[in-house]
Formats: sequence, C-alpha cells, structure tokens
Amino acid sequence: MLIIPAIDLKDGHCVRLQQGRMDSATVFSEDPVAMARHWSAEGARRLHVVDLNGAVAGRPRNEKVIRDMIKAVGEQTPIELGGGIRDLDTIESYLDAGVSYVVIGTAAVKNPGFLHDACYAFPGHIIVGLDAKEGKVAVEGWSKMTGHDVVDLAKKFEGYGLEALVYTDIGRDGMMTGVNIDATLRLAQAIRIPIIASGGLNSIQDVQTLCARLVPEGVVGAITGRALYEGALDFRKAQAAADKAIAKE
Repeated sequence: MLIIPAIDLKDGHCVRLQQGRMDSATVFSEDPVAMARHWSAEGARRLHVVDLNGAVAGRPRNEKVIRDMIKAVGEQTPIELGGGIRDLDTIESYLDAGVSYVVIGTAAVKNPGFLHDACYAFPGHIIVGLDAKEGKVAVEGWSKMTGHDVVDLAKKFEGYGLEALVYTDIGRDGMMTGVNIDATLRLAQAIRIPIIASGGLNSIQDVQTLCARLVPEGVVGAITGRALYEGALDFRKAQAAADKAIAKE
C-alpha cells in the first residue's frame, strides 16, 4: 500500500485545510517545489497534488508551480493531480507536462459522459475523486453538497476503466482523527475499482489498521497531509510499516 504525501496548493503556497474550508488554510510551505523534492527524497512513490484555487474556480489556477514541481521530481515520483480539471484539453496538457494521473472530481459527478470520454481518451491515467460527508458527495472544492450517495455513484463508474478512486471523508480531512475505516470499507466492498483512502490518517497504528482491514478489500493507497506536516506521522516509518504489514499478508 502506498503512503501518499499530499501537497495542496493555494495562491502558490503549500497549505492544509480543515474539512475542506478554504478559510481554514494553514500555510506549511511557501515553496511547494521544494516540498515536492523533499517528499521525493524521502522515498515517496507518489505525490497527491491538488490545485485548491482551481477546484473552486473550475479551471487551473496554479499551473506554473505544478509544472515546476513536475520538473523537480521528474519520473522518480509520479504525481496524481486534481483541482479544476473539467475538460479533455486540460487533461492532455497536464499529461503532456508529465503528470502521471489526473483526478477528476466535480466534473465526474456533474458530467459522467465527460468522465467516460476521458477514460477512453487517456486509459490508465484517470482517477475519480469522490469527496463525501455523511455518505453524500460534495463538489466544487467541497463547497456544495449533492444528493448523490457515494456508493451508488461509485458503482455507476465501474465499467469506465478507471485507474483508481480517491475517497475522502470530508469530516475527517485535516482533523487528524483517523481514517473513516467503516465508510471506506463499505465503499471498497461495493466496487471493484482500486481505492485510495484520504482524510484523517494520523499514526502508524492507522497505517496498520488500514493494511489489516482495507487492503484485502482493494484499498491500494492512503493520502496524508497535515499529520506529516505537523510531525505526528513520520513518512519513512509509515511507508515501512505499510510495506511490512503487506509482506505479512
């Protein structure tokens, strides 16, 4: 299972939010490029990058710094990127720049036809991001709730050919209260798409619990941000714990 450091971009800075609220941003670095280099040097096998301004605006807003991050880590550390990606041209532009995976969130919910076209045009590169609160999906940078049940919606994407699905529990995100194991398990058992868990990962014990309960059900990674930046979780130890737990399976 991959432990995936998150780099959330707001106004060109590396920040973390609490429960997706843009007004709750804590700046952890003025230099996201240096942060990308840091996690790459620590041995991260993937980075999760989000253009928060883009997610709200509906189009890329931090494109220059993202391109600089790609150049900084090269092919050594693949990047999955989300935030404001709503058309095929944007996907093509980012993939051409060196992004390995594109995460489609709002557009997947509002326009499943677009998601289907993206999977067809760029096989192996498309990840869906479903962000939920109390089982209901949120869109537009988590600013708007929908009536969609996260499990029902995920099932509709089964045959699209997705690389993976990032599932974020908004209530846990940035709160360092542990991953919502039960909700993630329920989703993983309902679909065959590989799942990347997000929101709340806080300790080595969380990593071990994920490996024991969720990896057998199809969870292939876990995104973590605030816990890394505040020192509650050591990346190298977390990835080593995950590798050790999987080796025992």
